[in-house]
Amino acid sequence: MRDLAYLKLLSKEYPTIKEATSEIINLSAICGLPKGTEYFFSDLHGEYEAFIHLLRSASGIIREKIRLTFGHLLSEEEQVALANLIYYPNRNLSRIQKQENYTRDWQRITIYRLVQICKEVSSKYTRSKVRKKMPKEFAYVIDELLHVDYSDANKEVYYSEIIHSIIENEVADKFIIALCELIQNLTIDNLHIIGDIFDRGPRADVIMDALMQFHDVDIQWGNHDISWMGAAAGSLACICNVLRIAISYNSFDILEDGYGINLRPLSMFAARVYQDDPCHRFVPKILDENIYDAVDPGLAARMHKAIAVMQFKVEGAIIKRHPEFLMDDRVLLEQVDFARGTVSLDGKEYPMLDTSFPTIDPKEPLALTEEEKTLLRTLRASFLHSDLLQRHVKFLYSHGDMYKCCNSNLLYHGCIPMREDGSFDSIQAEGAVYFGRSLMDYFNTQVRNAYLMPEGTPQKQWGLDLVWYLWCGARSPLFGKSKMATFEHYFIEDKSTHKELMNPYYRLSIKEEYCDQILEEFGLPREDSHIINGHVPVKMKDGETPVKAGGKLFIIDGGLSKAYQATTGIAGYTLIYNSHHLALAQHKPFHPDEESTPKVYVVEKMKSRVMVADTDKGEELKSQIRDLKDLVAAYRDGRLKEKAE
Repeated sequence: MRDLAYLKLLSKEYPTIKEATSEIINLSAICGLPKGTEYFFSDLHGEYEAFIHLLRSASGIIREKIRLTFGHLLSEEEQVALANLIYYPNRNLSRIQKQENYTRDWQRITIYRLVQICKEVSSKYTRSKVRKKMPKEFAYVIDELLHVDYSDANKEVYYSEIIHSIIENEVADKFIIALCELIQNLTIDNLHIIGDIFDRGPRADVIMDALMQFHDVDIQWGNHDISWMGAAAGSLACICNVLRIAISYNSFDILEDGYGINLRPLSMFAARVYQDDPCHRFVPKILDENIYDAVDPGLAARMHKAIAVMQFKVEGAIIKRHPEFLMDDRVLLEQVDFARGTVSLDGKEYPMLDTSFPTIDPKEPLALTEEEKTLLRTLRASFLHSDLLQRHVKFLYSHGDMYKCCNSNLLYHGCIPMREDGSFDSIQAEGAVYFGRSLMDYFNTQVRNAYLMPEGTPQKQWGLDLVWYLWCGARSPLFGKSKMATFEHYFIEDKSTHKELMNPYYRLSIKEEYCDQILEEFGLPREDSHIINGHVPVKMKDGETPVKAGGKLFIIDGGLSKAYQATTGIAGYTLIYNSHHLALAQHKPFHPDEESTPKVYVVEKMKSRVMVADTDKGEELKSQIRDLKDLVAAYRDGRLKEKAE
C-alpha cells in the first residue's frame, strides 16, 4: 500500500474513482497487447544511405508484410514497386507523375493497398497510440479508413466517398506520403543503436539527424562515438583522432559541410610544413567521393600526416600524466632513433617507412611546436563552437550509456574486460577498484563529467583523459584489445607488429557459462536472457556466425561499413525482436538503384507470445496499476475525498 502523501499527489491527476478506474482499465488493456518490435543495429560507421534505407524498409520486414498481405494478388514486380513507394514516397511519386501513370485508378488502388499494410503493422498497438503517430491533417481520415467494416454496406459507401474526395480534391499525393511515413513509423517500435555511429563512412551527421527524429531510440556508445564525444568536449587527443580518421577516409564533407569545422588552418600548415614530402604512407582511402568539399589527395595526405604527428604527441602526454593507464609502451615517439630512422618495439628494432618529421625535436619528441599549439587551439575552438556537433553530442549523452539492460537483453558495444582465468579484469581509480558492472558504471559517470564539468576543473580533465582511454586502452570495454596499432600501421612494414590481441572476453564469451556469469553480474536471469553487442565484424564468408554461446550471445557487426564488406562478405545485420521470435536480417551491400531487401531468418522462437505485460514497460504499467488501485481504495475507505465533478 502506497503512503497517503504519495496518493494525495496522484489524486491531483486522477481526482475521482471514475478517472482512476478508467486509467486502470486502459493500462490493463495495454498490458494485454503483444510487445512492440525492437530493432538492434551496430557499427553504422557513417553509412547514412544504407542505414536510412534499412530504417525506411524496417530491414526487410515491410517487404515481408506486403508479401503476407498481397502475395496471392500481386506479382513480384508489383510488390517491389509498392515497397519502394513506402520507402521513398516523394521520389517515387515524382517519377510516376512524370511517366503519366498517376491516374485516378492508380491513386485509388494505391491508397487501398497502403491502408491494408497500415492495418497490418498497426494491429498490435492501441488506437490512441496509432493516432498519435498520424499526421494531424489526415488523422481523422486515416483513423476511419483503418477501421473499415466492409461487411457493412452503408459504411462501404462512406469509405469509398472518403477516398473519392481525397482524389477529387487533389491531395492524394500528400495522403499517400502520409500513409507511407505512418507505415515506416509503426513498423519499428524501439530502436537500439549498439555503438559506432561515427567514422569511416561519409556522413554520420546525417545518421544523427535521423536518430534525433526517431520516436524511441537509445544508444550504447562505441569507441568511435566516444572519440567524437571527447572531441566535442575539448579533448585535444580526441580532436586529433577524429580529424585523422576522417581525413584518412576522405570524409571532408562531414567535417566541413556537416559540422562546419574550419580545416583551412590545418591545410595551410600541412601544405607548407610538408611541401617537399609526398606523404605516401598517408594517402587517404577513397571509399566515398566528397560532394561538397573535394580535397586534392596530395594535400589530404599532408594534412593526414600533420594531424597524426600531433596526435602521437598529445597522446604521449596523456600517457605520461597517467602511469596507472599502464600504457608507457605506447609512447612510441620516444622509441624512435631519428638519426638512424628506426623505432624500438618490444625489444626489437624496426626500420621506419617514413623518416621525415620536421616538427619533432628528437630531444623532446612529445613537445608541440608553437605553431602546432596555435593550430590545435584553433581546431579546438572550431569543435567547441560547432552548433550541430554540440547538439548531436548532447543527444548522445541524453539517449546514450555504456550499457543498457532491456527486456532481459544486455546491450553493450564491445566487451566486459576479463582475465584469462575468466574473472573480470579491473582498474584502480580514485582509491577504488572497479570491474564488471561497476567498471561500466564508473566509466559512465566519467564520460559525463568530461562534458558537463566546468572548464579547467580536475574532474573535467580526468574525465577527458578517461574518454581518450576508452578509445584505445587495453582494459577499455569499448576497445578490448591489447593496443591500438596506428603507429605501427603507418611506420613499420613488419605486419606482425600490427597485431592487436583481443581481450580474453572474446574467446570466453562464446561459451554459455561465461555469458551466464556476465548476465548475473548485470542482474539478469540466465534463462531466456541474451547479450547483444557489435564492435568485431562477423566474417560470414569464412563461416562465422553472429549467434554464439548456444544462442545467448549475438554479435551483430557484420560490415554495414563499406570498409569491412570485403572482410565480412555481407553488409551487416539487424537483430529484430518481436512478440513471436528473435530474427536476424542479413544485409546486402546497398546500391540505390538495386533491390537490396535483406534476408530475414528466425534464430529463436519465444516459448509463448511475449505481451507488453512481460516486458520492462509492462512492469512499469503494472506498478502504476497497483498505485491506482491503492488510490481507489483510499477514495472508497474515506482516507481521501474525491473532487466533486
